[in-house]
Amino acid sequence: MKSTNLQKIVLTGLFAALSYVVFTFLQIKIPLPGGDATSVHLGNAVCVIGALLLGGVYGGLGGAVGMTIGDLLDPVYILYAPKTFILKFCIGLITGLIAHKIGHISTEKDEKKVLFWTISATVGGLLFNVIFDPLVGYYYKLLILGKPAAELILAWNITSTAINAVTSTIVSVVIYMALRPVLKKSGFFFEIGTKGLSKAPARAR
Repeated sequence: MKSTNLQKIVLTGLFAALSYVVFTFLQIKIPLPGGDATSVHLGNAVCVIGALLLGGVYGGLGGAVGMTIGDLLDPVYILYAPKTFILKFCIGLITGLIAHKIGHISTEKDEKKVLFWTISATVGGLLFNVIFDPLVGYYYKLLILGKPAAELILAWNITSTAINAVTSTIVSVVIYMALRPVLKKSGFFFEIGTKGLSKAPARAR
């Protein structure tokens, strides 16, 4: 149990670092009026993959922490760090809820069902972001930051968020389905149930 808990902490940190690197260094930043910017990136994919492998809380926390740090270290995004943390954490929670509480993908033996619930969970988490990221961003800019250009950049945010969702869905599903058998064979696959995470035994080779 102690070993499993330590691995959860280490992997959460790993996903946080990975989401930071992907979001910060592999993004395509699009400057907007008023000194703002939006971007096309795969940081959300890291958040989703973490939720699929570790569960919603740990995966969401890893993605949220990594991308929030990315915001804090970028003068353009620094004021949006609180919004980023909440929304990315929610992506992980929703993905994990669908994948593990409803679909039980870590214990399901039927690969077709695993694929179906992996896609459903990924779409569910990222669809939440498509709806709420621009919406929360609009009111955050308008009411909290008092930026009059909020309406002008709303369409840009919707577009970039939708692009991010489509690309992140494809990447997340492909990577998870590829990693799943490898991790099972090596004994590093977590079975996520109502009692938390447990290590699945390695398959005989």
